[in-house]
Amino acid sequence: MGCTLAARFMMQFYKVVPIKDIRNLYVTFPIPDLQKYYKSNPGHYLGHLIGHEGPGSLLSELKSKGWVNTLVGGQKEGAKGFMFFIINVDLTEEGLLHVDDIIFHMFQYIQKLRTEGPQEWVFEECKDLNTVAFRFKDKERPRGYTSKVAGLLHYYPLEEILAAEYLLEDFRPDLIEMVLDKLRPEYVRVAVVSKSFEGQTDKTEEWYGTHYKQEPISEDILKDTAMSKVWFKQDDKFFLPKACLNFEFFSPFAYVDPIHCNMAYLYLELLKDSLNEYAYAAELAGLNYDLQNTIYGIRYLYSDPLHCNMTYLFLRLLKDDLKEYTYAARLAGLVYGIASGMNAILLSVKGYNDKQHILLKKIIEKMANFEIDEKRFDIIKEAYMRSLNNFRAEQPHQHAMYYLRLLMTEVAWTKDELKEALDDVTLPRLKAFIPQLLSRLHIETLLHGNITKESALGMMQMVEDTLMNQAHTKPLLPSQLIRYREVQVPDGRSSSLSITPITLRYLPVMPIPMVTLLKVHNNCGIEIYYQTDMQTTHDNMLLELFCQIIAEPCFNTLRTKEQLGYIVFSGPRRANGVQGLRFIIQSEKAPHYLESRVEAFLKATEKSVEEMNDEAFQKHIQALAIRRLDKPKKLAAECAKYWGEIISQQYNFDREAFYIEDLLAVDAPKRHKVSVHVLSREMDSCPIVGEFPAQNDVNLAPAPSLPQPTLVQDMTEFKRSLPLFPLAKPHINFMAAKL
Repeated sequence: MGCTLAARFMMQFYKVVPIKDIRNLYVTFPIPDLQKYYKSNPGHYLGHLIGHEGPGSLLSELKSKGWVNTLVGGQKEGAKGFMFFIINVDLTEEGLLHVDDIIFHMFQYIQKLRTEGPQEWVFEECKDLNTVAFRFKDKERPRGYTSKVAGLLHYYPLEEILAAEYLLEDFRPDLIEMVLDKLRPEYVRVAVVSKSFEGQTDKTEEWYGTHYKQEPISEDILKDTAMSKVWFKQDDKFFLPKACLNFEFFSPFAYVDPIHCNMAYLYLELLKDSLNEYAYAAELAGLNYDLQNTIYGIRYLYSDPLHCNMTYLFLRLLKDDLKEYTYAARLAGLVYGIASGMNAILLSVKGYNDKQHILLKKIIEKMANFEIDEKRFDIIKEAYMRSLNNFRAEQPHQHAMYYLRLLMTEVAWTKDELKEALDDVTLPRLKAFIPQLLSRLHIETLLHGNITKESALGMMQMVEDTLMNQAHTKPLLPSQLIRYREVQVPDGRSSSLSITPITLRYLPVMPIPMVTLLKVHNNCGIEIYYQTDMQTTHDNMLLELFCQIIAEPCFNTLRTKEQLGYIVFSGPRRANGVQGLRFIIQSEKAPHYLESRVEAFLKATEKSVEEMNDEAFQKHIQALAIRRLDKPKKLAAECAKYWGEIISQQYNFDREAFYIEDLLAVDAPKRHKVSVHVLSREMDSCPIVGEFPAQNDVNLAPAPSLPQPTLVQDMTEFKRSLPLFPLAKPHINFMAAKL
């Protein structure tokens, strides 16, 4: 089984200039098509070891030198007859200067695997982990799963179609050695992606216009002393990972019998005297999974760009430090996530329930006693700055959504404000901030899935005790629990916001638009938001019913018939207890034209709704009722539904029942409109409203005339000039809830 690609495609080095400021190294080897060996899957075996993130791994060594942040290794489909084995790494600034050294380390680790030979225990571990993943596999969305299975029929026998991607059977050391033999320098292709190559390229890719330079890798490198040393020398810094089967995260699963847990459709509403923890476990009975989702919403006191940045860096450094430990947990079916938001930290642990408390305890203990790695601080801070800068290259419709959120939220920090404040974050300042951050917290918890009441309370008590004893944490006062509110657009008010690379222009009108000019994309983007009022069960139902009625005609009219763009969306927008109808479009056409077509569609919709007969109306009601009553297919989706009630602080866990009651029981509001216009790089400027002489299609419904917006120079002043909505009233009195 020789390599299928011609020699001219091998031993090639590419320098590629990206749009975003990213740094990546791609090392690729052509390998034979391994599809027919799916019962032994040698590519998966090698990907498991080369892509390992535990102690002694390739990633561990490269991170210790400060060269990389992440590493991914594994097989990748090419076409029928051949595949690729890839090793991709995210480079640091220092790593970009050591690309050759990184590649040498890759070959050295590959040689380690060659010397050790195929290990049957590694294969058995992969086999067991895959078996567990298949046995406790979550439900799929029917439409997507049907399509996926139909595609798999091309590759697997019908009787094996459901399990073939998961279950391993045959340990084939000969196949592993065959693939290893293809991972040699003479077969390699290397691509380095970096902004630093600007001005050094001589080729342009035909379809996407990517600038790059291709040059052959000298065959002399195979004779080089350094390469020979790496290629043939065994190095003690690399070693194979420990077996997960012997690790603390892997054990036989303990299943909770829902019949005997006495928690059928029960809310655990728990008020702790110390940290004010609230836990809710919903519909445990009837969830026949050995899975559990645990989510902690940790709210803290500080809220300004500087403290937001320091919280983000703290959590990134914490996650980076935990990577080697938590990788074993991930292999054993336990994953966690930790992220920062406005005044909040979100910690989630998901997976098999029996050892979840071990992972959670480790995370909380590390958080309470965290010590910063100084070398990693500089690397993580630089990567964060690049991510803030890279926002400029996001899709136009994402910019439109981002700026609308800035406009409508009482307090929100811009990317520029965060970048400016990031310069003030120093290592001593961050070290001093972490204990201050943990000194005052408010924690709300959701435990959902295969867990008893006693276990849930025990996990929460462990979190509380760890923070109090090791971080000296105390609860936030009720008056310190800040909740930001939504800007209220006055009756009859309409506004526009225009953004260019140089300036921000806000245009309050009698609806509200916003316009941004991008230097990256050829498309424009727009989000139009018709604010209704505060969320109530009845108003929520009416808004969703209207969205149900217009969904199909909106897509058919704006996307299919008028072909405004590939991305055309309509639906409800909800934030901070307030809601409304929004339209999102990404198109080559000008934003003011897109807005006029939305207005024309709404005008036509008004007539069609007025003329709708009762039978058609009842069909929409029934369709919405069926959709709302449809039980979530995945445990994660059900958990997200309950968590959404908690983070919105509305706590209406019976929302569907109230919706349907109002829905089956069934004067035009005053308009409050805001729109955000994002211009393409080819537009220097664009009117907010205007005539469209080029659009002379007589089949288009006429657009109503729109008032000319007034220019507003400052977003902060714009929000200061408008009132705020009150906060939505919780469905339950959570401050008084007791277990």
